[in-house]
Amino acid sequence: MQIYMNGELQDESKAVVSVFDSGFVLGDGVWEGLRVVDGHPAFLEPHLDRLFEAARAIVLDIGLDRDELTRAIYETIEANGLDNDAHLRLMVTRGVRREPYQDPRLAVGRPTVVIVPAKSPHDPAAVERGLKLFTVHVRRGAPDVQDPKINSHSKFNCISACIQANEAGADEALMLDPHGFVATCNSTHFFIVRNGEAWTSSGKYCLGGITRGNVIRLCHDNGIACFEKDFSLTDVYGAEEAFVTGTLGGLTSVCSVDGRELNTPLPGPVTQRLQELYAEQIRADVANRTRPEGMA
Repeated sequence: MQIYMNGELQDESKAVVSVFDSGFVLGDGVWEGLRVVDGHPAFLEPHLDRLFEAARAIVLDIGLDRDELTRAIYETIEANGLDNDAHLRLMVTRGVRREPYQDPRLAVGRPTVVIVPAKSPHDPAAVERGLKLFTVHVRRGAPDVQDPKINSHSKFNCISACIQANEAGADEALMLDPHGFVATCNSTHFFIVRNGEAWTSSGKYCLGGITRGNVIRLCHDNGIACFEKDFSLTDVYGAEEAFVTGTLGGLTSVCSVDGRELNTPLPGPVTQRLQELYAEQIRADVANRTRPEGMA
């Protein structure tokens, strides 16, 4: 694969960063995952909004404007011949530091901007099987500890949750907030369906998910009741359906939580309807996209 690194495309075997890079040394940076559909980055604008907002919050000058970053994204897509079943990981760090210490003033020169492409083939069997979730002891923290609205490179909170879920034989970790209510999963957002209504967390302790937001809007626009609210594991165990949302998978059914099997065959009727609506939404988004000027 060809990796975009600070304005150049390099073979993946040669794409390296310094051991003094802020992202490597301290996890000092922000990132976005982008799904590629029909050769275009889906829902690009909200992803860039979130990236630039997070960078501003941590006083990080990306060094590229939105148009320049968009061109870099398309250059990476074209260089790798990406069409469908692919994604990009766009990463920005504070760049190389003089010394491996925390003070951001030790950063010298420009930030490090990297775009890593990957193929992500669709697995129909996994979709039909659904995901097993396991509730972990690792909690989602409050904004005064580490603001979950910032999609930072410092992800050990989620990695620790993922480790515990893996050891329990689950596909994903279900994480609670500091008050014991359901917050989110380690890498996706979580929804349940009760009495035909979709519920998701209040959003106070999770990243502002792009797919999560799209699904909430699809519910409101198509007569599906949807609530952002506090709810407990008891509510989860009694749900008729559950699903997770994410950039790569869209909407994926959940088959069990903490060993409690869900009643409805997968996908449940509400999940299936939202999957159909989301597929239409993503097709409409990329159909309206054009490549930057001068690109085929």
